[in-house]
Amino acid sequence: MKKIASIFKNKEIVNRIFFTIMILFVIRIGAAITVPGVTPSSNLSDAINNANAVGLMNLLGGGALQNFSIFALGVSPYITAQIIIQLLQKDVLPALTELSKQGQYGRKKTEMATRYLTLMLGAVQGYGIIKTMENSDYITMNMEGNFWTYAYVIVVLLAGTMLCMWLGDQITEKGLGNGISMIIFAGIIRSLPIQISGAWNMWIGQNYKEMPELVKGAFQFALYVLAFLLILAFVTFIELAKRKIPVQHSGKSGGQTQAMSKASFLPIKVNSAGVIPVIFASSLMMVPSIVASFISSDAAGAEWLNIFSYAKMTKMGENFSFPWGLIIYIALIIMFSFFYSSIQIAPDQLAENFRKNGSYIPGIRPGNETERYVRKIVNRVTCIGAIALAFIAALPVVLTLSGIFGENSTLAIGGTGLIIAVGVSIEVNNQIDGLLAGKTFDEVQASAGRE
Repeated sequence: MKKIASIFKNKEIVNRIFFTIMILFVIRIGAAITVPGVTPSSNLSDAINNANAVGLMNLLGGGALQNFSIFALGVSPYITAQIIIQLLQKDVLPALTELSKQGQYGRKKTEMATRYLTLMLGAVQGYGIIKTMENSDYITMNMEGNFWTYAYVIVVLLAGTMLCMWLGDQITEKGLGNGISMIIFAGIIRSLPIQISGAWNMWIGQNYKEMPELVKGAFQFALYVLAFLLILAFVTFIELAKRKIPVQHSGKSGGQTQAMSKASFLPIKVNSAGVIPVIFASSLMMVPSIVASFISSDAAGAEWLNIFSYAKMTKMGENFSFPWGLIIYIALIIMFSFFYSSIQIAPDQLAENFRKNGSYIPGIRPGNETERYVRKIVNRVTCIGAIALAFIAALPVVLTLSGIFGENSTLAIGGTGLIIAVGVSIEVNNQIDGLLAGKTFDEVQASAGRE
């Protein structure tokens, strides 16, 4: 309560909160405006709740795909472009690698390259979504299906993406948190009341006349809420967990105490890759379906494609089905977790930076031995994080396939959205703490000046 009171006493934080809410309100208005000339069908909502590819697109679009709105692409092309640029900067493309070492100037040039790549990826992704939706009868084109019609819809979608990016930049500069993350966060939080009310209606709302059934339903609803809170706590723990490697610096005084030595450390996050492995895995698994949709609507509905869908069972014989798609999905998440973590935390570069700065890990020799030690720690920590990430991402799929919620798959808990929501909440909380600490420091300085 004391922190909340401090927040509302801080004019800068209040202004940032109000500005962020206003921008998100504008985005929600845009998410309700359907692309002119396109009519979404009633099957689209069911597909978002049940189909993995469409559900991920809707998640990264901040929930705007449900109406096939002008913001349907959301910030998905920008996120993909950022990932590609980050990968190319790791000694793949020398020009981008050099820009990454040029400070503020290099960051501006890299950001410009990311935006140009966003336009190209957005055009390709927009056409892919249109054809996929059209072949799957999720949308109906009200105009003649020629080149200019598709070009018109793609331009509208690209304009919506660029506007989303600009609004996200405004949030980053004048609001709270990272703007791109906040747009996705708003779409996720929007569905939370719907999910809770759906659980209430399923277990309590339908049994209000019969007391035994009402008690049973109330117990099931309480158990559901408790399970949701436990999963939320687990995700928060994984996001905050880190392995601290003690680091000492040769430039410090030899009379340094043990407490002071522990004050300097290298934190290795358990989930250093964030949700990127889930996005990679989901994107890779949706490629066969998108390619099949380009061919024909019959190919898009082929039975063999179920092996690439982690939300469906693959038939093996007449009376046996196996979730091959889910197994492949989990394996891809774990694989990409190790891959992206090795990029985020490069042990060779870390060892080189330690050598240049005169830093070292106690008991470990500088150079190759430091590199091997850090790599071993990163691999061990990433193993825990990858398993936890795969568990969280696969949990709603497992619950849906088990049939525990019947046909209402929207009640499944866990998933990518929860990881993003927790990560953004932690980031915003840290920013607010920083702003409050800055005000406290200014007040102390002003008080000292008056004395």
